[in-house]
Amino acid sequence: MLPLVINSDGWPGYNGLVDLGYGHYRVDHSKDKFARNGLHINGIEGFWAAAKVRPTKFKGLPKHTFHLHLKETEWRYNNRHSNKYKLLLSYLRKNPLR
Repeated sequence: MLPLVINSDGWPGYNGLVDLGYGHYRVDHSKDKFARNGLHINGIEGFWAAAKVRPTKFKGLPKHTFHLHLKETEWRYNNRHSNKYKLLLSYLRKNPLR
C-alpha cells in the first residue's frame, strides 16, 4: 500500500509528517510557486476556512460531536457546486431510513 501523500505550504507545523510515515511535498509561496504537477493546496485552505466558520455559527461545538460537524463540513465543501437538497433526496431514496 502506498503511503498517503500530503501537499502543504511551508508552515513548520507540518515538519513531522514524514516521521509519521506520510509522503510530504511543500509548495513554496515565497517563490511564487503555488502548484506542483497540477496539485495545489488552495482546496485544503478553502476547506479549513469553511470549517473554521462552522463552530462560530453554533457558538462552539461539544467535543463528542465535533467529528460529525467536521464530516458534514467536508460533505458540504465537496458538494459546494451541487444542489445539496437533491443529493440528499437521492441518497435517502437509495438508502431509506428504517
